[in-house]
Amino acid sequence: MLDLLFETSWEVCNKVGGIYAVLSTKAKTLQKLYKDKVVFIGPDLWSKEHESPYFVEMKTPLTAWLHEASLPSELKVRVGRWNVPGKPMVVLVDYNLLYPYKNSLYAEMWSRYQVDSLHGYGDYDESCGFAYAAALVIQSIVEWSGKSRVVAHFEEWTTGMGLLYIKSRLPQVATVFTTHATCIGRSISGNGKPLYDYMSGYNGDQMAAELNMQSKHSLEKAAAHAADVFTTVSEVTARECEQLLERRPVVTPNAFEQNFVPKGEKMPHSREVARERLLTVASSLIGLPFGDDTLLVATSGRCEFRNKGIDAYIDAVNSLRFTLGRLSSLKRRVVAFILVPAWVKSPRTDLVDALSAGRCSRLFNPVITHNLYNDDTDVIYGKINYLGMHNDTHEMVHIVFVPSYLNGADGVFNMTYYDLMPGLDLTVFPSYYEPWGYTPLESVAFGVPTVTTNLAGFGQWVLDTYGDNPRKCGVRVIPRTDSNYSDTVESIAGTLMNVYMMNDADVRRIRTRARSTSRAASWSHFMDYYTAAYAQALAKASQRIAALNDN
Repeated sequence: MLDLLFETSWEVCNKVGGIYAVLSTKAKTLQKLYKDKVVFIGPDLWSKEHESPYFVEMKTPLTAWLHEASLPSELKVRVGRWNVPGKPMVVLVDYNLLYPYKNSLYAEMWSRYQVDSLHGYGDYDESCGFAYAAALVIQSIVEWSGKSRVVAHFEEWTTGMGLLYIKSRLPQVATVFTTHATCIGRSISGNGKPLYDYMSGYNGDQMAAELNMQSKHSLEKAAAHAADVFTTVSEVTARECEQLLERRPVVTPNAFEQNFVPKGEKMPHSREVARERLLTVASSLIGLPFGDDTLLVATSGRCEFRNKGIDAYIDAVNSLRFTLGRLSSLKRRVVAFILVPAWVKSPRTDLVDALSAGRCSRLFNPVITHNLYNDDTDVIYGKINYLGMHNDTHEMVHIVFVPSYLNGADGVFNMTYYDLMPGLDLTVFPSYYEPWGYTPLESVAFGVPTVTTNLAGFGQWVLDTYGDNPRKCGVRVIPRTDSNYSDTVESIAGTLMNVYMMNDADVRRIRTRARSTSRAASWSHFMDYYTAAYAQALAKASQRIAALNDN
């Protein structure tokens, strides 16, 4: 049994992407297992004028440590709790005043672990500064508490320097490092190179030099090799790690916490409210009175156009547009949403005014809900316009780009992503590069059938667990390769058409199966993978200390 567990991530109390969902939903199960022996550490990116909506500064068992903490005067920390189910303890660190130490830190990391910080750029300094600050906090708490069975879990390359610091200073602390996606794998696929057909021929170090990723890759690789236990989230990514980082990781799949999902009679009400808002926004934008039978489809996630399959989704919706355009007997409309944050400037005032007045009049440029700073270069907006998808009123298929974070205060929907999710009929995530795939798992948790691919970890888990049988599990897993883009698009379009033609009984049945699938992928089932990894790390730390004592 462990005495302390530290979970360090850039996305603790900082909602950026899928790792936030992983940690925030895992928190309740960790608290149930270890009850305030868990300490999350995240970056303090907030101010008194703009406080984090996820962090509550308050007294915790760490308050006594904070009063006695042995920390550099430049390091400012706050303690409190994360405002998610389980309410775990959190330490937020303001690392900005530690930048004067970075050169000596980088020199040490080169000397000890051959981490090449010389080529660092972008978010490299910021990530390493945070990781170093988190490591100082861990060191201080461990020394203050006197605890011996301690696990420090570091998520992604952004925290790697913290792991390396702990490894060199606190040999008694067991370390776990998780990569959710390797820097090089993401970069290879993001640059349009074929990742899967040529995987066995790639060398991580060579590709890092070619793609100008030496610093991030060398840090990630060093952390993967130094950690007592190295983990990743799926077998798909495990193969990638083994090839590019040259160490085989333990697979610890991601899960979802059902507490985020409305229960019982609350679900039909949540679905009704969400559908009403989605239909109202679409009507006010496009100028059509969309009926209750409208098929509402969506994709979401980070704006990784190729990796997340956003390109394939748009092409599939366009294919469905032409199919339904040829079938004049079918009158049911489709609205396909793209819920992907971009460089948003503001909500559209004409849309806000239309919503306030309850008007259903066609607006200029009726495909986007917010103004962008870069509408001339945004890849999603450009693709929609290139295909001539102008939401003409005579068409049956319409597309709506929502480029804002759905945090409840976007100015148009003013509902969170999770609040809107129950209103959808289908989600589509045709990922080319997706280590796990949190968005399709979230979708089925809300009873919304989903489409994913065999290149996503979640999609592979579905195939291993249920086979290729969407009517059994509510998940359609489309086969993707480096060279079958057109087949992928047509498979998605075909699935959209199948759902379009489903009768009400089939819809109810497949929504029920989707919820059942999500329960099979809950933390109550998957946490065992993590506790086994912690036990393995603790055993290695014990062996290390015994060897040091013998010497």
